[in-house]
Amino acid sequence: MTEPNYWLMKSEPDAYSIDTLKKDGVTLWDGIRNYQARNFMRKMAINDKVFFYHSNCKPPGIVGFMEVIDLNIVDPTQFQKESKYYDPKSNPDNPRWDCVKLKYLFKSDNILSLPELKILFNEEELLLVKKGNRLSIIPIEIKIAKLILENIKSD
Repeated sequence: MTEPNYWLMKSEPDAYSIDTLKKDGVTLWDGIRNYQARNFMRKMAINDKVFFYHSNCKPPGIVGFMEVIDLNIVDPTQFQKESKYYDPKSNPDNPRWDCVKLKYLFKSDNILSLPELKILFNEEELLLVKKGNRLSIIPIEIKIAKLILENIKSD
């Protein structure tokens, strides 16, 4: 069996938090409206592992861990006129946006904050710490993922 790929996915905790995912157990990661982030999501595979990152909060950082359990799901929010993710240009016969389904694995005992990540990694090692990076989904190299896991392990 090959090793899973690792990813980082951001969410603002007031929109969707690690605690909400823990309660829900599984979630669709919908509402992605950036083509590069969407394309990263399209490269995911079943059993890939994902760091849950709280953004736009104090402090921002990695707060948990998830697993990809389903792929290539049409994002329903693109067709819901009342949704802030509604896309009038998306066609049901050829949808623009899709998403993955994720399963909760654990909430970390401590937040691995952005300032701490900037100390641990440079921008070549971890795109997240690159100045100006705004992507909500990024790939993480296996060796970097293992170092992050050592810093967030939960019991």
